[in-house]
Amino acid sequence: MEVSATKRRLLKVIFLGDSGVGKTSLMNRYVYKKFCLQYKATIGADFMTKELQIDDQLVTLQVWDTAGQERFQSLGAAFYRGADCCVFVYDVNVVKSFESLSSWHEEFLKQAGPADPKAFPFLLLGNKIDVDNGNSRAVSEKRARQWCNSRGNMPYFETSAKEDYNVNEAFLCIAKAALTNEEEQDHYFESISDSVSEVEAGGGGGGGGGGGCAC
Repeated sequence: MEVSATKRRLLKVIFLGDSGVGKTSLMNRYVYKKFCLQYKATIGADFMTKELQIDDQLVTLQVWDTAGQERFQSLGAAFYRGADCCVFVYDVNVVKSFESLSSWHEEFLKQAGPADPKAFPFLLLGNKIDVDNGNSRAVSEKRARQWCNSRGNMPYFETSAKEDYNVNEAFLCIAKAALTNEEEQDHYFESISDSVSEVEAGGGGGGGGGGGCAC
């Protein structure tokens, strides 16, 4: 009888964006199925966890919530290290929150230092589309998608934490992107390990040097 040894994967996802765009609200809506009208700024960083199943894979999503204030922006490499996916959030009604996305993107690349920045999974969420029935919207969907396309066709979702619009869909995409990235990293390091073993077994012969490069 075949026993299925399913490994539960821990996936680290980081949310970045200006203060007040709704990062915490989106996470609360997804993890706890609730929304609070009272705004309370996140201090430093905190995380929430959510267990789910993607196909036959058990996944624990560890979602890190960050303070958007300028003074907390440089949270240090330790915070970013080990991230499997990065999600940018802006408020569709606030142009400044959209314009600062590029600096958040640069900050992540600088601090996390992913092995292949072009292949690392990023997503963009345009939040608060429910406000004033869309009449106070300041950033068009077209403009947001152009920004995503210029950065490797980043997936984009328009969301409302308050109305629970597109939240589950966005997080499922986030989880799948993070899982794919982690599995690719596993294969990359396994190939490096195999190459090192071959070199050691062969007494350090010169033929095994390039076997681990997956890029």
